[in-house]
This record gives sequence, structure tokens and C-alpha cells, in this order.
Amino acid sequence: MNFTLILIALTVLISYQAFNNPQLRGNMLFIPTAVKNQGQYYRFLTHGFIHADFNHLLLNMWALYIFGPTVESIFSAYIFGPTFGKLMFLVFYLLALAASSLPDYFRHQDNRAYASLGASGAVAATMWPYIMIDPWNWFIFPPLPAFILGIGYIAYSHYADKRGGSNVGHNAHLWGAIFGLVIYVAISWFAAPEILETFFNRLFEPRGPAFL
Repeated sequence: MNFTLILIALTVLISYQAFNNPQLRGNMLFIPTAVKNQGQYYRFLTHGFIHADFNHLLLNMWALYIFGPTVESIFSAYIFGPTFGKLMFLVFYLLALAASSLPDYFRHQDNRAYASLGASGAVAATMWPYIMIDPWNWFIFPPLPAFILGIGYIAYSHYADKRGGSNVGHNAHLWGAIFGLVIYVAISWFAAPEILETFFNRLFEPRGPAFL
């Protein structure tokens, strides 16, 4: 069973339904005031299964399709084993949805005009585990080594969030990526330290073999 494909299928299905159903969309949005005042904590998760439009959905699901299967296989083969690995990938993804929204919750908990949606925070969390497998693997677009792209992504997300002036949830991108990096390093440190050893060997010897 491939949990990445299941997540993609569910997200596409629910997002498509929400495109034409304002009530469903409103019930699933991440609205900090609704969480604080009405105890609607489910919104920490549900917002990740709806999107603003088709392009927003396509971009997130394309990125999840690139990163997710590889991270899921690492969880199964090297960290948690075949029995729990895929389930723990699902837990990791859902926790990333919530964790990437926490900073915006505290920032906007009294702002009734604020709402957000999209899987970007959780997708960003899958990026760094993917990067750490082979930090010098080149992306086609943008044409950069994975490690450089990861650092640039965090730096730009921080800069864009501070600059403001857009409807993009840069803060969720930033904290999703940080969550993914920190949690993956912590898990690897305790459960499979050879992953970190291979990462550093690969980072400082770019022509060495990748972990996979």
C-alpha cells in the first residue's frame, strides 16, 4: 500500500469537491479564531486537503509525488521497518500539517479575517528527508543541487514571510520545511544513525554513493 498515492488521491478528490462547495471549503479552512474560540482543532489537519484553485493543487501534488514515495520507502526500509514505516510516514505528514500551521495560529488567533488552506506545509516537510538521501542530486527545475535548493527554500520563505504583501503562506512553507528537517534528523539520530553518516559523507564527497 502506497500512502503517498492515497494522500494524493484523497487531496485531489476533496479539493475538487470543495472547488464547487463553499460550505465544505469553509468547514475545512484553517481559521485560527475558530480554533481558539470554538475548539475546532480539526482545522489543523483538514485545511491540507483543500486548495485555492487547480494550479495550487497541481503544484502541491506534483511535489508530493516527487518527494513522498522516496521518504515513505526510507521510513519503511531503514527507520521503522516494513510493518510500521508506511504508517509512520502518514503520521509524519499529518503532524507536519499541524506543526506548519502553529506559528500562524499564534500570529492570527485574534484576526477574524485570516484563513488559509493547502498542503504546502506538509509537502515542504517531505522535502528535507528527500534532500538528505542525496544532497547533490540535481533538480531539473530549478536547475540546482538539492541541498542548495533546500537552503534557498528556507531562506526565501523566511524573507517572503517578513516582506509580506502576498496571499502565499510562506510561514507555513518555512515551518513545514524546518519541521521536516528537525524531525527527520532526530528520528535518524536515534533509530538509524547510518542515515546521517551517509548524508554527511555524501555532502562532503559529492561523487560518493547515495544512501539508496
